[in-house]
Amino acid sequence: MNKLQFETSPYLLQHANNPVDWYAWKPEAFERAKAEDKPILVSIGYSTCHWCHVMEHESFENEEIAALMNKHFINIKVDREERPDVDQIYMEACQIINGSGCGWPLNCFLTPDGRPFYAGTYFPPSPAYNRPSWTQVLQNLANSFRTRRDEVEAQANQLLGIIEGSDSNLVGNVIEGLQAAQVFTPVVLQSVFLQLQKRFDTQDGGFGGAPKFPSTMSLRYLLHYHHFTDEQAALEHLERSLDKMIRGGIYDQIGGGFSRYATDNAWLIPHFEKMLYDNALLISLLSDAYKVTKKELYKETIEETLTFIQREMTSNEGGFYSAQDADSEGVEGKYYVWTKAEVEAILGEEAVLFTAFYDISEAGNWEHVNILQRKQSFEDFGNENGIDVTALKTQMQESREKLFAVRDQRIHPGLDDKILLDWNALMCTAYVKAYTALGNEAYKDAAVQNMNFLLEKFQQPDSRALYHTYKNGQAQYDAFLNDYAYVIAALIDVYEITLNFDCLAKAATYMELVLEDFFDAEAKLFYFTSSRQTDIITRKKDVYDSAVPSGNSTMVQNLQRLGIILDKSHYRILARDMLMQIQTSVERYPTSLARWAQAFIAEVHPMPEIAVVGEEVNNLASEINTLFIPNKVLLASEQERPDYPLLKGRAVAGDTLIYVCRDFVCQRPVRTVQLLIDEL
Repeated sequence: MNKLQFETSPYLLQHANNPVDWYAWKPEAFERAKAEDKPILVSIGYSTCHWCHVMEHESFENEEIAALMNKHFINIKVDREERPDVDQIYMEACQIINGSGCGWPLNCFLTPDGRPFYAGTYFPPSPAYNRPSWTQVLQNLANSFRTRRDEVEAQANQLLGIIEGSDSNLVGNVIEGLQAAQVFTPVVLQSVFLQLQKRFDTQDGGFGGAPKFPSTMSLRYLLHYHHFTDEQAALEHLERSLDKMIRGGIYDQIGGGFSRYATDNAWLIPHFEKMLYDNALLISLLSDAYKVTKKELYKETIEETLTFIQREMTSNEGGFYSAQDADSEGVEGKYYVWTKAEVEAILGEEAVLFTAFYDISEAGNWEHVNILQRKQSFEDFGNENGIDVTALKTQMQESREKLFAVRDQRIHPGLDDKILLDWNALMCTAYVKAYTALGNEAYKDAAVQNMNFLLEKFQQPDSRALYHTYKNGQAQYDAFLNDYAYVIAALIDVYEITLNFDCLAKAATYMELVLEDFFDAEAKLFYFTSSRQTDIITRKKDVYDSAVPSGNSTMVQNLQRLGIILDKSHYRILARDMLMQIQTSVERYPTSLARWAQAFIAEVHPMPEIAVVGEEVNNLASEINTLFIPNKVLLASEQERPDYPLLKGRAVAGDTLIYVCRDFVCQRPVRTVQLLIDEL
């Protein structure tokens, strides 16, 4: 076994028996590279990456290829989910070299001090698919490093220069517009909406064509925009998108939970891997959408998905696992699909109705098998076939349970059971949102348990700092910007359902840490890595909202919220400064900067500052939380709290009052939530 046997990442452990002399991203690898003056191969992937598995089987398990790698290179294997900072740098190198998007596996070749000089993705063991073989790549680069070292060094320097300069490109493009963008107006919000509207798929929902991703942040913008403008097209597209996803194959109709994305326009054919962060973001969105629409479909989906999370993605300690593989028994989707004969054998006479409702046929709807989908809603199908909707739902539930019991006996997809701080914080927030929407106390308990687990297990000794990843009782790697940003947000969210002021104190502590260790005062943006981290060649700033929100856009919202909670005006000023730098880009590319766009709404429509003080504080706060009030700040206490300005001097003996302020103006206190709604 190689050195990966000592790691905790499931992805790294998958490679521990390779004949390749793999190192983890640790100092000993770089020390050896410098001592032997050898180039470094950094191979980056993740545990549920299909083509990562393929390349491992074809090349990294091959004795002859491994010998070639060991002879000429120092080989480092990286889990991109453990070290997103490393992935970020070398993915950019790959994109520069190839002139287009790259993915995983990502294979990057470095000088001994870590500068990239060549990068690519998957390479076959023999020349194919208009690609050279992995052996050819290894031989050519090893030869270039030995015989044309000057050229290699020059290319490495050039690449590093481009990477280091790229952070300023996005901001630099909008500097000219700053003087004209001193005030945020509704025109900005409308501009973002109109850009999103151009990409509406008005038939199947979502944005653009296949592959189709959930795009939860863009959909959330539509929900917020509708709230403030009553724009019906925004709400209609949100509902269309959620309805189509829930009824499609991207949603696991038997076991609950969403797959990563669909490979077709109609959401039927998923890439079957299930990621924690996708499900967290979708649960949060569905919870708020339910508050607005009261659609039973959204309530059912939240409950089914959280049942899946509790059943398959939650550790005994209260942490959440990272992902489930798309493959089982080496075949993508095998765990999830059905033949009609299988369904008929399990359900008997019940199969007639079930196969009609879930689009199951002899021919199949994908590669001669069936992915379950609902072409019609329960209501439409019941009305069309003369079946009571309640009876239909009951029968379908009973049939699904029978199929689940059989499916559960199949070989399960692989589980990536490492626990990541940032993704856990997203799921913690999702549980908070679900609790406020549905009132299930188990969801509140899960959020509190998870937050307690994170604060205990990820805390670095003798430091305020946190770790990024945890497995088998061991936490490691310094936390990144996303970790702190999502944790701060989750702490504020947990406070609002528990009224535990320790959560706000922790959020304030981590905010100061981020400002000290991550902030670039000149650029007015945050680095992805801490200033204390020294094992990478450069520090990057991530601004794009991609599969997950960027740390920078999340920090803007944290600054907005804590600026009010802690009465720190410089937080709010910094948030505005960050937004002003990005405004033009948000209007042009809202699908890539959707969480930034949400933060603009809080500037155009000032955040409601709600304070509740008195004996009935718990009941009133809970009632307020059931409402959809975008960007609200809620502080509540039985007694006044001089350390929190919104709660100072507001206690009235024998009474419980609700105070609401907005844009530095406060209204008269009220005693009921209905009167609060009237004020808002």
